[in-house]
Amino acid sequence: MANSSAFSEAINSGYSFKGEKVKIGVGMLNGETVPGAAVYLPLKTMNRHGLIAGATGTGKTKTLQLLSECLSSNSVPVLLMDIKGDLSGIAAAGVANERISERSAATGVQWSPEAFPVELMTLHGGKGIQLRATVSEFGPVLLSKILGLNDTQGGLVSLIFKYCDDQLLPLLDLKDFIKVLQYIGAEGKAEIEKTYGKISTTSTGTILRKVIELQQQGADLFFGEKSFEIDDLMRISDDGKGMISILRVTDMQDKPKLFSTFMLQLLAELYAASPEEGDLDQPKLVLFIDEAHLIFQEASDALLQQLETVIKLIRSKGIGIFFCTQNPQDIPASILGQLGMKIQHALRAFTAADRKSIKQAAENFPETPYYDIDELLTQLGIGEALVTMLNEKGIPTPLVHTLLCSPRSRMDILSDIEIDVIVAKSKLAAKYNQVVDKESAYEILTAKLNAASAPAATEKETPSAPMTEKVESFFDNPVVKQAGRTAAAIITRSLLGALGLGGTTRRRRKSY
Repeated sequence: MANSSAFSEAINSGYSFKGEKVKIGVGMLNGETVPGAAVYLPLKTMNRHGLIAGATGTGKTKTLQLLSECLSSNSVPVLLMDIKGDLSGIAAAGVANERISERSAATGVQWSPEAFPVELMTLHGGKGIQLRATVSEFGPVLLSKILGLNDTQGGLVSLIFKYCDDQLLPLLDLKDFIKVLQYIGAEGKAEIEKTYGKISTTSTGTILRKVIELQQQGADLFFGEKSFEIDDLMRISDDGKGMISILRVTDMQDKPKLFSTFMLQLLAELYAASPEEGDLDQPKLVLFIDEAHLIFQEASDALLQQLETVIKLIRSKGIGIFFCTQNPQDIPASILGQLGMKIQHALRAFTAADRKSIKQAAENFPETPYYDIDELLTQLGIGEALVTMLNEKGIPTPLVHTLLCSPRSRMDILSDIEIDVIVAKSKLAAKYNQVVDKESAYEILTAKLNAASAPAATEKETPSAPMTEKVESFFDNPVVKQAGRTAAAIITRSLLGALGLGGTTRRRRKSY
């Protein structure tokens, strides 16, 4: 039996961080808590990313809730991807019960109910702030990869973006992109081939089918204006807490391509729009992605490689990313190796494949004289986890069997009435939930085709000069010029921007 005094000393030494830290639990040895072995979370290394894993019902969601509360209390904004729909309770204070009292006594952390500032968001037209992005913001590279196009088809997408840039045709939503695609494959083909080269009708047809497939997953609600501004994720509430933005995507399990599309665009935009920060005392933003396997199951090899690149680089912008999933093997090895913090809840060993997964999971942890990791992984209780993280020098802390603290907010969902109240009070809902349908590529090309198909007699009665003047006067409109300039600038914030070849710098944070 291991010595509890030596164990306590090892944990205290390993988790004695410099700077701001938050107690998240207490170490356990031989199935019992060791009061002197406090486990702390260092805010300084929360941009080194992390993993929260464990079987269903082992407490992953409550751990995610606890970490979000710790960050918000220390003025760090949080973005939560709520796949199961059970995180909205963070906006309401918790209610004391016998289990919470027992957990408080065992961890040595006094529990008090507390609500946290929350913004509710949606991708699919549900209650909350509607998140949108324009086609131009995706850029040709990311859009091609999301659609699963080959090099030839991807080149055609780049041609479309170039043509729209040259002709001041804003690409805002998918109907704009489809209209341009149809135009260059039919009426405008001869005109465009003179300047841009040959266009394959087969390629245009393939791209169109891919776009329609994306539409069938509800992408029309996502593509368009008003485009969401990244700065609005990095806000501080009036009482100094970090805002917790909860993206409620409960139907995304049936729409994995749309979810992965959104996540990849968001990460690329976050990287491109955020300035280099170096080592901060605490992160500017932390993302928690629940049911993270949904990002990877529909992603191509090219997209996985891009995601790996963004995760490697984005921590220098002061942004941390945490993946929450049932099994660590759900995360590609190249990305798993980038995750500095690991919080592993219990795994189940029902089959030979399960036992193999447990053995692989155990190999990802630092060696320890205090535990038989393979065996312990199947015996962890609810709210218990194996924890290791990086200290300020990037060295892994000792692996510790941890009894985690209870969240202070409600460990249940909000009612519909409570959700309506939050949305009604939201300044961002008023900002983003208005439907905007500016004149863009669809309307401009439709007007051009209608004018070209007018009867010959009408053309003879109407001199050609006014027609030219009408088109010129439209493009001279400062609103249209600005839209063109915006589209051109936004293209640089595409995935190429995420690689450091372009991008913009926005304000770091604003208070409401």
